[in-house]
Amino acid sequence: MQVEQRVKELVEEKIGDRDDLFIVSIKMQSNGVLAILLDGDQGISIDDCVKVSRHVGFHLEEENVIETAYRLEVSSPGIDSPLVLLRQYMKNIGRDVRLKLEDGTAKEGKLIAATAQELTIEEKVKEKGKKAEIKEAVFPLSQIKETKVLISFK
Repeated sequence: MQVEQRVKELVEEKIGDRDDLFIVSIKMQSNGVLAILLDGDQGISIDDCVKVSRHVGFHLEEENVIETAYRLEVSSPGIDSPLVLLRQYMKNIGRDVRLKLEDGTAKEGKLIAATAQELTIEEKVKEKGKKAEIKEAVFPLSQIKETKVLISFK
């Protein structure tokens, strides 16, 4: 059995009674770090990460799933981590985001809708000599390379 698959099963077992928590990613990195990223609809606490870490770590040791030395890291995506899952987009509706598009351009605006196919943002469009207007813009996910939430310190 692949390491990531067993870890996914263990994490799901631990958070199965928590509808608000979800797995963002699980990756066994070449440097020996087993990285588990978790998130929640209202965020995730350090306590939740610790519980998952203890559960996964205990079972991996008991079952001797990983033959080599490794380091287990359970955390939430960092403030500058790109959004990956539709569920992450949904929890960030109403926040300002920056989209990097496949063609190399960038767009910024308030995320107002997200589906499995596309994102809709309200962006300020400034035409020369005119007042800036707020316009809705829809972008297919296939055209988006990366989406990050913009942090405001106002």
